[in-house]
Amino acid sequence: MQGRGHETTIVFDKGDVEGGDILFLVSCGHIVGDKERGRFRATLVLHASELPRGRGWSPHIWSIVDGATSITVCLLEAADPVDTGDVWLRTTFPLEGHELLPEINEKLFAAELELMTAAVEQYCTLKGIPQAGDAGPSMKKRTPAHSRLDPTRSIAEQFDLLRVVDNDRYPAFFDHRGKRYTLRIEKSDDA
Repeated sequence: MQGRGHETTIVFDKGDVEGGDILFLVSCGHIVGDKERGRFRATLVLHASELPRGRGWSPHIWSIVDGATSITVCLLEAADPVDTGDVWLRTTFPLEGHELLPEINEKLFAAELELMTAAVEQYCTLKGIPQAGDAGPSMKKRTPAHSRLDPTRSIAEQFDLLRVVDNDRYPAFFDHRGKRYTLRIEKSDDA
């Protein structure tokens, strides 16, 4: 794939990484070690939190569940331990409170593309800034169990959880009267 005079390759397995100027790690669920990182002039991670807070898995999802109205996305150097590298760039996007996961992902991907484009265009002048401050606890990896609703609480009370569930991979569910029920959430054009 080529664009703006640059050649790009998309890979889904770290074993297929060959080498180049910049390796962007986007939604990467694997640890990319020194061996792979050493094949590039820079290895940069996209991470959706206000680092150093929010290190770990799916930080933007946990932030939304906690009521966040905006999400910061950082472009940082890959380092050991994970999510501790110098931050090259940051951007923030707003949330209006009604977006469901597909809409949230659209905003996130637009922010990530903005950061990657800026990194390529400004590569020679960018310098990473070390993370400073309290990192707080590391975010846990989301599992299907994190989509559990409490049938004794209102939908309004649980809406931020409901809006970030993945209808296919980890749908919302609740247990009631000895049975499990699965819910799907979609926006209606009627409102």
